[in-house]
Amino acid sequence: MKAIQALEPFGLDQLKPVELADPGQPGAGQIRVRVHASSLNYHDLSVVSGIMKTPSGRIPMSDGAGVVEAVGDGVTAFKAGDHVVSTFFPFWLNGPVPIGDFSTTPGDGVDGYAREVVVGPAQGFTLAPKGYSHAEAATLTTAGLTAWRALVVNGQLKAGETVLLLGTGGVSIFALQFAKAMGAEVIITSSSDEKLARAKALGADHLINYRSNEKWAKAVVDVTGGRGADHVVEVGGAGTLSQSIRAVKVGGHISLIGVLTGVQGPVPTAALMAKQARLEGLIVGSRQHQIEMVRAIETIGLKPVIDKSFALNDISAAFELMQKGGHFGKIALEF
Repeated sequence: MKAIQALEPFGLDQLKPVELADPGQPGAGQIRVRVHASSLNYHDLSVVSGIMKTPSGRIPMSDGAGVVEAVGDGVTAFKAGDHVVSTFFPFWLNGPVPIGDFSTTPGDGVDGYAREVVVGPAQGFTLAPKGYSHAEAATLTTAGLTAWRALVVNGQLKAGETVLLLGTGGVSIFALQFAKAMGAEVIITSSSDEKLARAKALGADHLINYRSNEKWAKAVVDVTGGRGADHVVEVGGAGTLSQSIRAVKVGGHISLIGVLTGVQGPVPTAALMAKQARLEGLIVGSRQHQIEMVRAIETIGLKPVIDKSFALNDISAAFELMQKGGHFGKIALEF
């Protein structure tokens, strides 16, 4: 089967197409999936760039979607022909978070989905939404579920509340779509007026160009009548967290889900304390969260925004586009 491996010394030029042995038929509790699509996340970029430490030869990509070709003994949740999508934490099925690292995450601690066929535990997949293409389904594993958990599971989002989103990447655009579907008001930031216009077309209520308006936290407070945002989906980390704290309402909720501007930095603890806000780090979600999200997606008819798709062998070009920040929503691989 065809696959991509990330080789030392790592980097986008070290993503190499290879031919690997077919993994064979599934054993008890396993399924065999013909993978047809994946989608890019910054976590994947960190892996292939060598920022996240993995062995040479790791097959990258945490997101995978395709068709079940065979099921092993004892598998009742799936049958041959089912369209499925992978889960980020194959062993976090339900309940409280049991893991604080990526040791079981495909594409990081174990081989991922940049390959044509995978045989693995059935619990590492859920059914894909009805009517979704494989590329659309592949966007759900990481970005879709992160946005869902931030707003719906942990945030307990209610109609009429205000959501602040930073940037127009995969998580932020999913959060925009979920928030609008649930009757929330959305404020979104970007350095690109063109991307802000696209966000407005998806329903964003307030647009802030953070390049021309560096004090965007004040702008958020102003457009909310001095109250601040009920929820902030914080993807920047160290470079943006202080403004997110200023932008959130008293008693509001900040989901820290990304570190695009750095992994550490000063936190205005006095401001956070004064806001009495809940600052919560989170990484994707459980299999049950994903099942519930898929059910919601089928009910509201949400379709993910895929900016561009690449062939598997063009994976380096796909990551180059992500590095440049040239995308809106998701970037997919189809094969």
